[in-house]
Amino acid sequence: MVNFRNIFKQKFEMLKDLGYLGSSNIVGVGISAIFWFYLANLLGAEEYGQIQYYIAIAGIVYLISSFASPNSITIYAAKNIKIHSTLYLVSLVGGIIAILVILGVFQRLDVGLLVFGFIIYDLAIYYFLGKKWYAKYSKNFLLQKILAAIFAIGFYYIFGLEGIIYGLALSYVHLSIVVYKILRESKIDFSVLKSRGGFITNNYFESAISGVRGEIDKIIIAPMLGFMILGNYALAMQVYVVLMIFSSVIYKYVLPQDASGVSNYILKKISIFIAIGISILGITVVPIILSLFFPKFEDAVIAIQIMSISVVPATIGYMYISKFLSIEKSKFVLLGRIVSLSTLVLGMIILPKIFGMAGAAGAFVLSTCVTTSFFVLAYEKIRVKK
Repeated sequence: MVNFRNIFKQKFEMLKDLGYLGSSNIVGVGISAIFWFYLANLLGAEEYGQIQYYIAIAGIVYLISSFASPNSITIYAAKNIKIHSTLYLVSLVGGIIAILVILGVFQRLDVGLLVFGFIIYDLAIYYFLGKKWYAKYSKNFLLQKILAAIFAIGFYYIFGLEGIIYGLALSYVHLSIVVYKILRESKIDFSVLKSRGGFITNNYFESAISGVRGEIDKIIIAPMLGFMILGNYALAMQVYVVLMIFSSVIYKYVLPQDASGVSNYILKKISIFIAIGISILGITVVPIILSLFFPKFEDAVIAIQIMSISVVPATIGYMYISKFLSIEKSKFVLLGRIVSLSTLVLGMIILPKIFGMAGAAGAFVLSTCVTTSFFVLAYEKIRVKK
């Protein structure tokens, strides 16, 4: 006999969890978007581009120095495998080394502290996600976004342009308490890392390559086209992040669910149709709003129209990444990220020289489409072998 009470309870729990994730991500990304949009108008395209350039450097260094990738943290927390203390220790040591390297190369303490803040954020927030503690995840996610806006804007008015990055770094401090508590949960045991080294290492390189893919465009654009163009591109990218809120929420929900053996086929299918609608809005409506509120960022309009095409393939890509990780086939995700990074770098070197801003946005879309195509083909190959 079908137990309708249990089915109703499961559906209610799913909606409640999605509610926590959805509302916190929508509000959090909304706060972040308003903050960055405000900052863009306050600074202008060139100074906004400079800030984005140094944040991109911090992002790349953090990805290289943090061994505990978000996917590893989430998967092992979901499976209740006691590995986090060891993973965290390695990442924290890597963060300290990163601060020293950035001080030596760039003489920028603010960028080094931001690197450490990024690491602390991953160690805490993705542990909550893996444990399915969606309320704790939501509270801390929102708190960090609020603190980032308050500290960065406040420090800008007190210390000037460099104060922005110090403010961003400070917004992660409260999460250090969470990391300290997790470190005390189990003993440091490097043999645990060795026994699961393949999966962890693949996830590390996948996360690093994926993150570099998200920042390398800014590193290439700045010297090639200047901070003015980078400012416009970065604003368009911020709008794209807003367009991807829904897909990001769904991915964060289905990853621990897939890892626990829970299928969400209907939810995934619905999310793709919604992504199509979001993509159409990004092409038609959003550019009109952007031109009204950001008249100084004219080149950002064409960029966001082109980037909006990526919403659909990026959403499909999320679903395949979750499938691969749930069965610990992270090597395919890693290979996909290598394909993505290679396509983006090649596109960014060639297309902007010919088409300017449109070329840079086109390189981004091309990279997303090629990567998702690779994921689809790779998964079909696994299915045939089964």
